[in-house]
Amino acid sequence: MAISEKNAVPSVAIDGARIKSVRETKKLTQLYVASVVGVTTDTISRWENNRYPSIKRDNAQKLADALEVELDSILRREEEIEVLESGVAASSVPGRRRWLATGLAVCALLLLAAVYFLIRGRVPAPRALRIAPHFAAPGEIIPVQIKITRQGEENIGFILKEKLPVGWRLVSALPASSSADPSGSEVKWLIPGGNATVTVSYTVQIPTSGNPGPEAKLQGEVVLHAAGINRTESVVGSHGIRVGAYHWADSNGDGRIDDDEIMPAYYISEEMKGLGLDWKTIESIWSGKGYRWDPKEGFVVIK
Repeated sequence: MAISEKNAVPSVAIDGARIKSVRETKKLTQLYVASVVGVTTDTISRWENNRYPSIKRDNAQKLADALEVELDSILRREEEIEVLESGVAASSVPGRRRWLATGLAVCALLLLAAVYFLIRGRVPAPRALRIAPHFAAPGEIIPVQIKITRQGEENIGFILKEKLPVGWRLVSALPASSSADPSGSEVKWLIPGGNATVTVSYTVQIPTSGNPGPEAKLQGEVVLHAAGINRTESVVGSHGIRVGAYHWADSNGDGRIDDDEIMPAYYISEEMKGLGLDWKTIESIWSGKGYRWDPKEGFVVIK
């Protein structure tokens, strides 16, 4: 019997109540978490209410990254069921097919064990999560943050690289960037050794000649040098930014900054104070009924 492709997709059982508790404890909105994971707020609500008790593992990892916790802390302890079910299925295969299934299972376990010991012998690379707006206007200065969580106990530094879209200009950064490509397309930070989580914040200005509509891409990686070998890990999280008649704090692009959007914008503006963000315009839009964007006047508040 052929194995269904759907069964080959790795999934995990999530604990909705625990997810909701972590989010509320950290004072994160469903809109913020949904923006980082790349799903809708309805999906986050369904996950928290256990409407989907099992989800794809990569989505669960993105959810854990958004909540800034380890993946295991939001999982239900039911993964053993899959192992037991696999064992029952194998034992039900008669004759040679049973021996074949058993042999394949043993080979898979040996392969997993070998991979485990190889990985354990390597220094774990830091995990980098990018938080960036979904929307922005031509000529606007927008914030980008990368939270880098060190894994393991090794006191090893690393290099963070960010590749900017063509024509985008770095305005300021904290900590200051170590070097930049002459064209301005790549920015680098040299992060010294340590065990603490590191947050790299920077602002970039979108070219005023940018055509509205296309989605610009941010790309980044962490480079770790250990045991004489360079290893790279991609930066995960937000990467696509749609350029158009939108303010970066308007996370759903509906032409206004509401109560759910003002607080995340405030926290980011406070953390990145002095890096060129225009908080007064954000507050004015929030106080009004909305905004419109004009190529000559910029953002015009609707009273």
